[in-house]
Amino acid sequence: MTKEDILKALSNVQEPDLGKDLVTLNMVKDIEIEGNYVSFTVVLTTPACPLKDMIKNACINAVQILVNKAAVVKVNFTSNTTTRRQDNGQVLPQVRNIIAVVSGKGGVGKSTVAANLALALHAGGAKVGLMDADIYGPSVPIMFGVRGERPMMTEVDGKGLIVPLERYGIKLLSIGLLVDEKSAIVWRGPMVSNAVRQFVTDVMWGELDYLVIDMPPGTGDIHLTLMQTVPVTGVVVVTTPQDVALADAKKGIAMFGQAQLKVPIIGIIENMSYFTPAELPDSRYYIFGKEGGKRLAEEYDIPFLGQIPLVQSIREGGDQGIPVMVSDDLISKHAFEEFAAATARSISMRNANMSATETAVIVDEVGLVSKVGE
Repeated sequence: MTKEDILKALSNVQEPDLGKDLVTLNMVKDIEIEGNYVSFTVVLTTPACPLKDMIKNACINAVQILVNKAAVVKVNFTSNTTTRRQDNGQVLPQVRNIIAVVSGKGGVGKSTVAANLALALHAGGAKVGLMDADIYGPSVPIMFGVRGERPMMTEVDGKGLIVPLERYGIKLLSIGLLVDEKSAIVWRGPMVSNAVRQFVTDVMWGELDYLVIDMPPGTGDIHLTLMQTVPVTGVVVVTTPQDVALADAKKGIAMFGQAQLKVPIIGIIENMSYFTPAELPDSRYYIFGKEGGKRLAEEYDIPFLGQIPLVQSIREGGDQGIPVMVSDDLISKHAFEEFAAATARSISMRNANMSATETAVIVDEVGLVSKVGE
């Protein structure tokens, strides 16, 4: 066996999402051959790749069928998270992908989804940060059990930077960590926009595969400010199945469909999809309607990222500062793991097939806001 034989065989193994073979995509590295033993490394597009086992089995079969049926094949994996940022690198220079988690209305569990998405991506091996941009209603301090804690400051090149807290392997920052939680944030729009900019420019986020941003509900100042400040990779839209929530989710989709924003929708996640009692684990009760998020995704031709059940442990975990992704609830964890895997896949395909991410160029903000509201 030669390296050329191995490469020729692996040129028949396709990366399922990108639709090209591993050799063409330059994903095969470090081929070593010793007798009947073969080892090589496949470089994945994300640490959270859900298709590792499929790729591994396809590689082993290709070598054994096309090269040597007696070959003992060891497939190693590493990752080089893809990014399609196109900017000057002055803002979040070491962050490869920025995910904005949005909803058209409050009360659909957006913060819960954002928190557990970040944890599920981290569980897949990615370096992840979570920024709470919901200035008026910050939830991250409660959900991660860091109420009352304060981030430290450091100085880099003469500039003071906030050092995010770390919990469960996630870098965290929220306005709730900087002000008394009993105080109301009574700020006009420009003050809120400045706070969001500072969370991006004056925080030492470091090297991240994904920065998940928990956005406030609706379509307003903070959304526009963020899109102007950083090159957002894409948006995850959170909804629940009922028609009222779906109607508001459509407004969020319409906002990011504006040509000026240039931000693709990564997909739609349906939260509180069904209720399963602990004593009846095989039963599903569709309290808020059935598959409304899936129909919405089909209507707009947007990826559907999955369904999150209405489970008591998810609510309890958020209230107790122990998110369900770090709990013992295997059913809920599996739902979020599948959601994170679908999100990582959608981002990889977005980076491979779409134009580079840029910051939004909004010449007439008033005009844009009026268009968004139409």
